Amino acid sequence: RPATARHTVPSRPPSPMNPEAYLNNLFGLTGRVAVVIGGTGELCGAIAEGYAMAGAEVVLVGRDAAKAEKRLENIHAAGGKAYFVPADAGRKADLQILLDQVLERSGGCQILVNGAGVNSPTPFLDIPEEEYDRIMNINTKAVFLACQVFGKHFVENKVPASIINLGSMSGLIPLSRVFTYSMSKGAVHNLSKNLAREWAPLGIRVNTLVPGFFPAEQNKKVLTPDRVSKIMGHTPMKRFGEARELIGATLLLASDAAGSFITGEELVVDGGYHAM
Repeated sequence: RPATARHTVPSRPPSPMNPEAYLNNLFGLTGRVAVVIGGTGELCGAIAEGYAMAGAEVVLVGRDAAKAEKRLENIHAAGGKAYFVPADAGRKADLQILLDQVLERSGGCQILVNGAGVNSPTPFLDIPEEEYDRIMNINTKAVFLACQVFGKHFVENKVPASIINLGSMSGLIPLSRVFTYSMSKGAVHNLSKNLAREWAPLGIRVNTLVPGFFPAEQNKKVLTPDRVSKIMGHTPMKRFGEARELIGATLLLASDAAGSFITGEELVVDGGYHAM
């Protein structure tokens, strides 16, 4: 039998390595619009800055224009694009107005971060109904409504999108003295997984970012000296997280390239707390 001819591929010189272009292709957000609910706060504010530095146009959403102003100054000073829209995330009508304004001003939206949050150290038997309703409304209902309003836009317009809901370590394992907060975040974790399963065939990814212990407005009241000591004893890195240390994880979850096959994930950023 005659020998089989072998197909040979002409050798090509390797392309010059360009790490910056490679990383930008993986994690860059140029041309994308990111709505960050809770972006006037410490943790989501840092995430918003990170998105802007990666090229996204960022919409800060909250109730306090004064808090937003400093964050906008930082973004604009670095050459990023961002603006503030006031809204009560616990009201569906406000969220619909928010979406309409974003579509009119920015022409679209592909990234939604739900990060508004509030906490309380009230002992379980003393929690009044008003406090329970307030925490559940801000931490759970607001996420539910935002996913409805923005999710409907993504589904009906076939927008490949990334929704990132802020969960909590207390949504994974029981933590003392934050009963209603834990309930509210546990519901966010469950909702995120259900939506991830529902919308995955449509190219809409839904993930939960799970910060460990990051001193922020909603938890400073519960960080008493004895509690801090217990947390440090349970954290292998022996320190609190810094807000900027959430940026890499959220870039991964928002990215079309690097995070394209990630959905239904609970991405923990906690210095090893849950490993203990």
